Amino acid sequence: MATPATPELAPAPGRHWSDAAIRSVRDVASDVRMIEIEPSAGVRPYPTGSHLDIAVEVDGLPDVRSYSLVGEGPVDGAYRIAVKEIVDSRGGSVWVRALEPGAAVHVSEPQSNFELQYGRSAYLLLAGGIGITPIFGMAHALERHGRPFRVLYAARTREQMAFVEELAELGDRLELFVSAEGDRIDIGAEIERLHPDGELYLCGPLRLRDAVLREWSERDRRPDRLQFETFASGGRFAPEDFAVRVRDRDCELTVRRNRTMLDALRDEGVDMMWDCLRGECGLCACEVIEVEGELDHRDVFLSEEEKEEGETIITCVSRAVGGGITIDTGFRPE
Repeated sequence: MATPATPELAPAPGRHWSDAAIRSVRDVASDVRMIEIEPSAGVRPYPTGSHLDIAVEVDGLPDVRSYSLVGEGPVDGAYRIAVKEIVDSRGGSVWVRALEPGAAVHVSEPQSNFELQYGRSAYLLLAGGIGITPIFGMAHALERHGRPFRVLYAARTREQMAFVEELAELGDRLELFVSAEGDRIDIGAEIERLHPDGELYLCGPLRLRDAVLREWSERDRRPDRLQFETFASGGRFAPEDFAVRVRDRDCELTVRRNRTMLDALRDEGVDMMWDCLRGECGLCACEVIEVEGELDHRDVFLSEEEKEEGETIITCVSRAVGGGITIDTGFRPE
């Protein structure tokens, strides 16, 4: 297998990049590959729930992808990430999964937006598919601190479940749900079971996240007791090409299925503010003037009401399906 060439870094505000090399690669599930990365400048300790940004190359263009770090901290001088094979990938996971030992890469320092908070009465850790990556470290951290917790791990098949052998030592605090075997999490019942002052940590696909948010809200649970991680890799629809008309620039462009609207705008020379690339910060938001088809909101920045109104779109992750959209970036020449 050919080793991907190291891409030139995509400019990313607020990120500190360093050279690194791939130490090892191994499959930990039928569609999940764990990759150990050794930075030339050495590793830094990181809290559970942290992630690493990697400079990748998609269709010959530089880009950035984020991956949750496995475990509570670096192991033997290396960071570990777990990368799932995704059918509708925009190309980043394909590039990373093709890396071989010895390959050169550029990585950021670990960053944390999903850090475990200690001192709660109880914890419910909920993972869907590759979402087990940050939950894995949280479970072991809570065990080490002697805190009461349960882990619910859902996947389509058992073969797709990573780290099951390591998690098995949790005993009855771990429960597996395999949809191919007819197992489904009763989210409402699990929330009812959680102590009123307990905290829920969630990492999984969009539909799981939406279901948990709905059930949590319906039970009048404190919003700050629900924490979730998302890299906005999935939506309600499969990605497809769509047209974007930029009213303030009087231009039209096509967003390919494996590129984001932000990518296409920047390729066209449209000045855009941006930062997280995960649909969290809202800096790359644009006003939606007209929609042909539907909007596929994949961000966590807009509220559900704002998404239903459809007047704003977060260009780094969200898309249109079944047609195109007209936007206004807010650019006004002096």
